[in-house]
Amino acid sequence: MAGLVTFTGAGCSNGSSGPSGTGSKAASVASQASAAVSSLASEASGALASASAEARRKLDGIKGGVDVKGEVKLGNVTTDGEGHATARLTPTNTAGSAKSFAVQVNFTDPGGNLLDTAVVTVPDVPAGKTGTATARSTRKLSGDVRAEVVRAVRY
Repeated sequence: MAGLVTFTGAGCSNGSSGPSGTGSKAASVASQASAAVSSLASEASGALASASAEARRKLDGIKGGVDVKGEVKLGNVTTDGEGHATARLTPTNTAGSAKSFAVQVNFTDPGGNLLDTAVVTVPDVPAGKTGTATARSTRKLSGDVRAEVVRAVRY
């Protein structure tokens, strides 16, 4: 997320007394907190949509590329020392000459909700051989993070 919002209530008076004034204040603070969380969630969602669109644009910009999603194997998700999710990917070059690969990997939660996306380039994989690279989330992710190859282009 973009940041952490903390709301702190203090005992203060606006001239009203009794539980109804306190309840009204609490409801107002809760409403403000809900709006702030909703705003942050919207910002995060917008940033992910923008990152996904950018990844799609990069892959669409590859001239003469061939869709080879099925030729890329993805390892288990781990976390690096900085808290970023990582997944090892291994593309197999079934072409008759050396080729490069661009692979989009989405990091998701168990429900399939997008947490982050990364585009990884694996250059100059010899014909009939495999290459390796590591996809790394751009943000720190925690919990049960999954990874999936969304798209892979050989060029």
